[in-house]
Amino acid sequence: MDHFLYRAGALHAEDVPVAEIAAAVGTPVYIYSAATLERHFRLFDEALGDLPHLVCFAAKAAGNVAILKLLGDLGAGADVVSLGEYLKARAAGIPGERIVFSGVGKTREEMCHALAGGIRQFNLESEPEMRALSEVAAEMGVEAPVTIRVNPDVDAKTHAKIATGKSENKFGIPLAKARAAYAEAASLPGLRIVGIDVHIGSQLTDLAPFEAAFAKVAELTEALRADGHDIVRLDLGGGLGIPYERSNSAPPLPVEYGQMVRRTLGHLGCEIEIEPGRLIAGNAGLLVSEVIYLKEGEGRDFLILDAAMNDLIRPAMYDAWHDIVPVTEPPAGTETQPYDIVGPVCESGDTFARARPMPPVKPGELVAFRSAGAYGAVMASEYNGRPLVPEVLVRGDQFAVIRRRPSYEEMISRDTLPSWL
Repeated sequence: MDHFLYRAGALHAEDVPVAEIAAAVGTPVYIYSAATLERHFRLFDEALGDLPHLVCFAAKAAGNVAILKLLGDLGAGADVVSLGEYLKARAAGIPGERIVFSGVGKTREEMCHALAGGIRQFNLESEPEMRALSEVAAEMGVEAPVTIRVNPDVDAKTHAKIATGKSENKFGIPLAKARAAYAEAASLPGLRIVGIDVHIGSQLTDLAPFEAAFAKVAELTEALRADGHDIVRLDLGGGLGIPYERSNSAPPLPVEYGQMVRRTLGHLGCEIEIEPGRLIAGNAGLLVSEVIYLKEGEGRDFLILDAAMNDLIRPAMYDAWHDIVPVTEPPAGTETQPYDIVGPVCESGDTFARARPMPPVKPGELVAFRSAGAYGAVMASEYNGRPLVPEVLVRGDQFAVIRRRPSYEEMISRDTLPSWL
């Protein structure tokens, strides 16, 4: 569910007409619904309600400080994978004890900043990283709480580029090596083992891979406790998918996920950490774009928008589907026509959809990409010299720009000429 609905023939973000925001801010523009973000966080929080738990929003999905603050004020933690995301979470008011630092390539600088500023735990991904953190923590005279990310070799049955739990993926330590890795961690100064971490991928639409992975985590928990380790937390990552294509069947609900967590891990008495990103933010955002041209091609017609792959790269990178709808509601029974929906970037890959049935739209009219709140603005770039797309947050009948579009002058001013030119 989201809060983007047609009212009197006009698409609204909560109580604000989308066209009103586009007129004020320009296009392309990302628009987020605070009510949807809040609702989706609460669904996860309630799904685990009777278990000790912390829901850490995956900042990589939608890292705007305003979004992080909105969720942090509800009690969310943050899952971060870089110093920049850590500092954004802190700027949003999320305390260090609710921030989990993940990622395969943490630098010593990042470790130092997080230890100095406060951290709930580091999810370690390799033995070399473990040793580096030990050295940093020992030099600072502090103790770093750690989990080790184990790779359970479970096929998440998702897109290859967002699968993370198979043996050939770069993430985590193989399950067969986990006990040895924990033994080494326990022997190193500056580290305090607190739990186990696992994350098998993103946009999962079936609970079976989760259940298979969590069963392995349960076995490992018992084995590590037998080895003398105090395993009190289980970090289960994120990954639950959303229905990008409204005509398809819906993925499992958070409540069903919560029931599965209880069934597989509830007997262990551990605090549960989960790190959803897409399911909280995905359906909470639209990308709104203006139609520039309709172009008749050889055997196909093109709908050319002012949004491009630099604004929303998911279709080009993952062949991802987004429902694309007119901002003005077409009358019931309106006939559709297939279009290739494309942007102005000089690459054939700048294609959002092929042969997509669309009701009649004209140049100057607006369309909206649904389910664009996750991995949209955070992956945007200035490719082709196009300024970064702005972001807007709506609450009720109010809206605010939470990241403005830079001017061309600002964009160019970041480049500097060497003295010899």
